[in-house]
Amino acid sequence: MCGINGILGINDSEKAALLVSRMNNALAHRGPNDEGVFTDTGVGLGHRRLSIIDLSKNGHQPMTTIDGRYTIVYNGELYNYKALKMDMQRSAAGSTDAPYPFRTQTDTEVILAAYLRWGVKCLGYFNGMFSFAIWDNKERELFIARDRLGIKPLYYWHNDSVFAFASEMRALLETGLMPRRVSAASLNDYVSFQTVHAPHTIMEDILMLLPGHYLLLKSGNISASVQPVKYWSANSFGGNSETKPYKEICSNVKELLASAVEMRLVSDVPFGAFLSGGIDSGIVVALMAQIMNRKVKTFTVSFGETGFDETPYSGLVAKKYGTDHQNIILTAESCLEKLPAALAAMDHPGGDGINSYIVSQAAREQGVTMALSGLGGDELFAGYPLFKRLYRLQKMQGLQPLAKPLLTTPAILLNMLMPSPASAKFRELCRLPGWTLDSTYPLMRQVYSYKEAAKLLNSNAGFTRSAEFSSQQGLLSRISTAELNHYLADVLLRDTDQFSMAHALEVRVPFLDHRLVEYVLGLGDDAKYPHTPKKLLVDAAGALLPPELLNRGKTGFTLPWNKWMMNELLTFCETNINNLAGRNGFNRDKILNLWNSFKRGSASTPWYKLWHLVALENWMERNNAEC
Repeated sequence: MCGINGILGINDSEKAALLVSRMNNALAHRGPNDEGVFTDTGVGLGHRRLSIIDLSKNGHQPMTTIDGRYTIVYNGELYNYKALKMDMQRSAAGSTDAPYPFRTQTDTEVILAAYLRWGVKCLGYFNGMFSFAIWDNKERELFIARDRLGIKPLYYWHNDSVFAFASEMRALLETGLMPRRVSAASLNDYVSFQTVHAPHTIMEDILMLLPGHYLLLKSGNISASVQPVKYWSANSFGGNSETKPYKEICSNVKELLASAVEMRLVSDVPFGAFLSGGIDSGIVVALMAQIMNRKVKTFTVSFGETGFDETPYSGLVAKKYGTDHQNIILTAESCLEKLPAALAAMDHPGGDGINSYIVSQAAREQGVTMALSGLGGDELFAGYPLFKRLYRLQKMQGLQPLAKPLLTTPAILLNMLMPSPASAKFRELCRLPGWTLDSTYPLMRQVYSYKEAAKLLNSNAGFTRSAEFSSQQGLLSRISTAELNHYLADVLLRDTDQFSMAHALEVRVPFLDHRLVEYVLGLGDDAKYPHTPKKLLVDAAGALLPPELLNRGKTGFTLPWNKWMMNELLTFCETNINNLAGRNGFNRDKILNLWNSFKRGSASTPWYKLWHLVALENWMERNNAEC
């Protein structure tokens, strides 16, 4: 895991090296073990290294082939690199490909060799999480790619003659090549969803390479060649009419998940696992314990003051598998002390994720450099309540024309008499022209409706936000695909990366192994209908867990934000809200009325309707960004 960056189109090598060095410095936290810069006519590449595989100097990047033609910078892990390396060390019968002369034990060199052998088709051979760039000195081309699910980030900016990329936006901003101006359309997205959906970012001129996409850039023809190409899409998997016995499906799921966990145990540094006390992380730890020949190092972070204490449940898993377990109990004082540093670690503003910063720091302090996580299980196996809600709405879609006139007036009255986020959402649901997934899915994930967000802003600018749905997929797979493409990629994975890498901690996610994702998305609804959350996963691997974990409701690591914002953080929040309200682009009266409503304890204004605005202002001030 590392930080990468580069620039194309600046012919002054000294200037290119300077800009790359600036970006490297901005990414220092991602790679404390080594730093490298490469320059050639018209191109510069930079790298900060967090050593995980082959800790020797042989893993130094940028890495160049023996003949000097290709140079790579790479962030991530390739889990099947040993198998690919073996394939490329020998010539297959009838093949004209010569064995590749490997010089290191790194997965970096395997990616480089794979590109030499297969070109852009190499992406289909990779199992891992990655973003990388390969410079071809002969063809004067820059090949940039991002993994299928978007686990590793890649931001970029360009004008007609210059292209720059980096693992984080802050590195691009340090170049001074682009104005520090927030996008009006992105503000609408951010206020509505607490995030900005890729490929857009909060900044006007910075984009994010979408998951499962690559770029092939031609030096001297940059503007015309910035055309992202899709090589993988979750929407492509579905419509499998083959009916298999349910027991066989469960067996296949368990086998694929076990394989995914085993592949992610390759490491030359100490590692462990997050153990939350939930089903997903419990299954990951159970499989690790069965595969490894030593104790699994596990850690649980809990916050006693909120009544959120996972230690009894995580302790059951730890005891069952004899893990080297650490319970890390947080206090309000320790969390609040960490808050300024957590906000400073936020590369892209968001309304959540501070808990990821705290958990990652706690894990790093336990002496591990890499940790496995249960992230992705809810999205893939219908773990969230919205799966059942959306499923039922789709089944009732034929009744919507009849229900709309009967429900709209009561919904409006309910929201007037008993205002709350739930009643407001019900009102918006009744106003929809239809209950298609195109309209109901975004509503389920919104903090503010588009209309509400527009009232907080002085601009109605916004994106046409619509998730892509494939008619070939079952209904639950379509919802899973939307969750994978949007909530997971644009919120959870971004938060996990920026907050874990703030502590130089690598997080691996077995549930996002593309083989498992493709298989589960290809199943029909009958195998996954959520009578209970994650039914298929529980039936496939639940026997690995103590029964107490299977009979509890879904929980989450929730910090007492409402209490803090009313007390310890009141001045901090009020200052940021006042500053935000005074910025161009925001409706001052509406913002301040919203804040006053929260301070009065109105049920219609919970903390999360304000916190992402506080975080936005704090981010804009730290990054000298203007509307």
